[in-house]
Amino acid sequence: MTGPGGPDVELNGVAVNATVPEGLRWTAVRRGEEFVLTSLTVRLLPDGHLAVKAYGRPVAGGRGGYVSFPVPADRPELAELVSAAADRAAALWGAHRGLA
Repeated sequence: MTGPGGPDVELNGVAVNATVPEGLRWTAVRRGEEFVLTSLTVRLLPDGHLAVKAYGRPVAGGRGGYVSFPVPADRPELAELVSAAADRAAALWGAHRGLA
């Protein structure tokens, strides 16, 4: 079956990674280790809503595990960052120039 722009394609997920600016970073503890959260993975859900997880590195240094953290719901500036990242990704995807 073909849609208006070509073949119908079923997407399993659409995600974008965004850097958390220095002034918006926060810390959280997991498994007894404190992490500074420096990046967000924003996913577009099938119903059009966004989901987000934060990732970072151990405050004490070292590699640490790749574990996700929730984004604090009481930080409107982080919600703005998530929305801006989704909008920016949409603009970039919409303006793609095909395969290189």
